[in-house]
Amino acid sequence: MLLITGMPGAGKEEVIRILMSHGYEVRRMGDAVREAAAKEGIEPDMIGEFSTKQREKYGPYIWAERTAERVSDPENTVIDGVRSLSEVEIFKKKGEVVIIGVHASPRTRYERLMKRARGDESDSVEKIKRREMRELGWGLGNVIAMADIMIINEGTLEELKVAVGNVLRISRK
Repeated sequence: MLLITGMPGAGKEEVIRILMSHGYEVRRMGDAVREAAAKEGIEPDMIGEFSTKQREKYGPYIWAERTAERVSDPENTVIDGVRSLSEVEIFKKKGEVVIIGVHASPRTRYERLMKRARGDESDSVEKIKRREMRELGWGLGNVIAMADIMIINEGTLEELKVAVGNVLRISRK
């Protein structure tokens, strides 16, 4: 199982698209969060706060548990959105994991996020920084630091495709 991690705007979604083109299925932890939030009637701009409160109430691994339940083929699954080492431990119960960190500089990430402008995160640099600090508080920096493989995503999409191809060769050995 491949666990994708990185700061918001680093390019995780592009990496996932490339992996999907190689036959991987994707399970997004954010889907579990959004589904639970929708059931509770939580507005999109409050999802981050909702996620934090659920972590406090049920444990830091709550979203990993709910996502792991959806994994049927661990060898061919990519998990998007791992943000803590306790979440990594949940996925290790399903089988071998490889943590792939995706990194881009703050400047690059902020530019990408401002262009993307999803309602829950990024209509200002201040909101982006608040989101980053929240996710770092969940333990995201620790997961990035423990990545088995790091992809630096400062270049073109073609360069990213080459980097992901190299990751696939490494991770399937």
